[in-house]
Amino acid sequence: MPDVRESSRRVVARIEAATPPGRDRAVDALRALAILGVVGGHWLVTALVADSGTVRGASPLGYLPHLAPVSWVFQTLAVFFLVGGMVAAGSWASARKRGVPYGQWVGGRLARLFRPVAAVLVVWTLAAGAMLVSGVGEPTVLALAKLVWSPLWFLLVFAGLTALTPLVARLHPLWPLAVVLHVDLVRFGLGGPGELGWINVVAGWLVPYCLGASVARGGLRDRRNGWALLLGGAAAAVSLVLWAGYPASMVGVPGGRISNLDPPTLAAVAFGLAQCGAALLLLGPLRRALRRPAAWAAVALVNLAAMTVFLWHQTAMIVVTASALLVAGEPLPGLHTVPDGVGWVVARLLWLPVFALALLVCWAAFRNYEQGGRRRSSRSLLVREWSPGPSPERKQVVRRA
Repeated sequence: MPDVRESSRRVVARIEAATPPGRDRAVDALRALAILGVVGGHWLVTALVADSGTVRGASPLGYLPHLAPVSWVFQTLAVFFLVGGMVAAGSWASARKRGVPYGQWVGGRLARLFRPVAAVLVVWTLAAGAMLVSGVGEPTVLALAKLVWSPLWFLLVFAGLTALTPLVARLHPLWPLAVVLHVDLVRFGLGGPGELGWINVVAGWLVPYCLGASVARGGLRDRRNGWALLLGGAAAAVSLVLWAGYPASMVGVPGGRISNLDPPTLAAVAFGLAQCGAALLLLGPLRRALRRPAAWAAVALVNLAAMTVFLWHQTAMIVVTASALLVAGEPLPGLHTVPDGVGWVVARLLWLPVFALALLVCWAAFRNYEQGGRRRSSRSLLVREWSPGPSPERKQVVRRA
């Protein structure tokens, strides 16, 4: 035990020493919370039901609609796009000051984003082919592959917004918000085509992205702005759910008449504004808390593995589910059974540490793809080419080491 403690202290000390003095640690903390929220949400609301030799996807929200508040806690994509806007806008401003051309800047950012994606696609393409050849039914293979590949949609949107940062960084968030409002009015109020909603895939996430870019430029620093977003967004989201017919769940529910997320609706965007307000209010407390080296080390380690965690968390759940079924020989509660009762929820909570352990194995196996395929120094890993904008404590551009 003393050796473990001493090793932990050394790791914490190395991370603290590698962190530039001007880095806004609170921004990294928000990114970590957003990623962990998505992972936890998927693990809680996704079920793989083993039935008559096949596996199909299901959701406890379809059987237990009163659990909808769970989605309010774990649907944190708006915070991820808020941070993305802050980081990309700051990074582009820094690149322009140093004379870095647009092609080099965007190429580097997209390479860091998609390099680990390639590993997932290759592994799961081979796995799907192997399952089909071995006699696994096509519905089962499709259900598993969909769990792994469908969350990747947001990376395409995120990559597109990143590439458009020079154009959208100064766009006022009210413009994309107005687009979302009018799209929903046409879709739901005037009976327009449902395909029109796909405009909101870009416009909906552009709202928090533009908010983040505004923060990077030094805007929205007043806490009154955070409270206005939090209270106004929450009031709008609740009103839309209670009186406009939007679903209470902020994630898609199989069989639901409307999905708030696929594509994003006005209710989801309003809820995202509330989340962004809460995130802005948290920046100050997080900065103070992360002055502690141990707390910052935990946040830094999550950020170093953020893409690997996101890309492989569904695979970890699938591996545990399949392995347990093979070993037990029968469906297990919370893992293979229909999620139609409180017993399933309690059982699923008990499985979460097992999912986390499997994810740790995936991280150990594939982390090098996120880190560029080679071992780097702790400083080059921790220091990214972006500036979070002037914080209350400092006004310093953080450049890549």
